[in-house]
Amino acid sequence: MASIKGIVKDIVIVAVSIAVLWIGIQAYFGTPNPFYVVSSGSMYPELAMYDIIVINGHVLFDEVKVGDVIVFDRPKDQAKVIVHRVVAVVDDDPKLLRTKGDNNQASIPGTDFPITKENYLGTVTYVIPQVGFITKILQPPINYIIIAVIIGIMIIRQISKGKKKKGLEINTPDEFKLNKKVDELSNDEEYVKSNDFNDGERKFSEKLGEENTKSEDVPEFFLDREEESEEKKE
Repeated sequence: MASIKGIVKDIVIVAVSIAVLWIGIQAYFGTPNPFYVVSSGSMYPELAMYDIIVINGHVLFDEVKVGDVIVFDRPKDQAKVIVHRVVAVVDDDPKLLRTKGDNNQASIPGTDFPITKENYLGTVTYVIPQVGFITKILQPPINYIIIAVIIGIMIIRQISKGKKKKGLEINTPDEFKLNKKVDELSNDEEYVKSNDFNDGERKFSEKLGEENTKSEDVPEFFLDREEESEEKKE
């Protein structure tokens, strides 16, 4: 039960930490999703495939100027996120932009223009080269396997902690008392055996003494015979 509580506690701590960190990142960059992975070569060599870009939502759409690399929902169907460079301000009221990929020959209608405030997500602030390749590797089911391994490690760690705790509980004063009692009993048995041996040796000695005494006690009949023989000799 204690190990299960520990596992749940660790999972809650990890989940809360990730949630707090993610909320802090969103607030800092001013957008619900500050990170995107470049999935095409349209901006090469400025941006390569699998580069991770970090966007800043605090840069307002009205502040965007020609030359900025921005991230926006594709105007055609808004089903895809595009990262291209602003090449022209088509209109100021309302503001409309036209973009183009650095590696493309021309702007693509429905993809590069017209870009409105509603399409705009943020301006690229940082680029992390090639780190996005990890997301390619960590696609299902590999990412789930990694999560399972992490949880498994947590479970094993908790079980190990439980076993160590039980080991410490076994080596308590009760066991010490039990071992002490066993030692006392062993010592008592040795003492008893020692006493039995000594008693046996003492009884054996007494018996030998009695036999020697008996051998020294000569009957009076033989004593009288000896006296008569001595008188005859005289």
